[in-house]
Amino acid sequence: MKTIRQEGSYSYLFSRYAPIVATAEPGEIIELFTEDAFSGLIKDETDLPSKTERPGPNPQTGPVYINGALPGDTLAVHIHAIELTRDYGISQISPAFGGLQATNFTAMLNRPLDERVFKYIIEGNRIYHPRFPHLAFEAAPFMGTMATAPKMEAISTLTPFDQGGNMDVRDVKAGNIVYLPVAAEGAYFFTGDCHARQGDGELCGTAVEVTAKITLSFEIIRGVMNTRWPRIESPTHYMAVGNARPMEDAARIAWKELIAWMAEKGWDEAHAYQMLTQTGEMTLGNMVDTNYSMVAKIEKRYADRF
Repeated sequence: MKTIRQEGSYSYLFSRYAPIVATAEPGEIIELFTEDAFSGLIKDETDLPSKTERPGPNPQTGPVYINGALPGDTLAVHIHAIELTRDYGISQISPAFGGLQATNFTAMLNRPLDERVFKYIIEGNRIYHPRFPHLAFEAAPFMGTMATAPKMEAISTLTPFDQGGNMDVRDVKAGNIVYLPVAAEGAYFFTGDCHARQGDGELCGTAVEVTAKITLSFEIIRGVMNTRWPRIESPTHYMAVGNARPMEDAARIAWKELIAWMAEKGWDEAHAYQMLTQTGEMTLGNMVDTNYSMVAKIEKRYADRF
């Protein structure tokens, strides 16, 4: 098993120009250690992110060069386990970020919200605030960011895009497979921004942000998948993710990609359209980032009919 630690040299861009931190063979089991969204600089509720200098949000472990991956392939990321590696998580209400807050993208005359930091204690499967007992819930860890590198661009780790990125989709979790388009030789895989818990939409802009160890392996798929946007497979569902603004465009992308996946399985497009109309599901990954993320889903018992 290969272990990858990247302390102090994280990437804040999804880019094939970033120095490669490790190489991996298809099928090889990899352990990656990830930093939290605040670069580990927020340790208490008196540490305000607005007063903290950091290179950017969501430091990434990577890129990992996947031997044999070529443009046009699909990289299947098998997530075997996600383990939280500290006993607290941080969330924040920001004066200039969040789903119900004026931002640079949603300009308002309203007074900004007061900045607040919430430090949660993590004990096993329990997450709670030590001073506000009503703020308590079970852990449900997943990776907020996961991507392959674009062919040419360097994209901020705040941004979800067609090769993954900061999607904040709760289905990027242990036991599932994430399928990502490959645009550059070697794929240049990144991940980070682990969330110990988050609801649909990541409403205030930050989940329970935490450090983690993720155990995964890679598979290269060529010829049978034409993956244009991220796809996810769970034991029960097939899913596709659309990342765009406005939100309805993200939804349309997700549905169209899911229909394309069903067509690869033998479905007539019109029949897939009908089946999704009657049985499809949709969840919201994030409604706060530079692009929004919508997840279209279908149960395998409906999709696997060919």
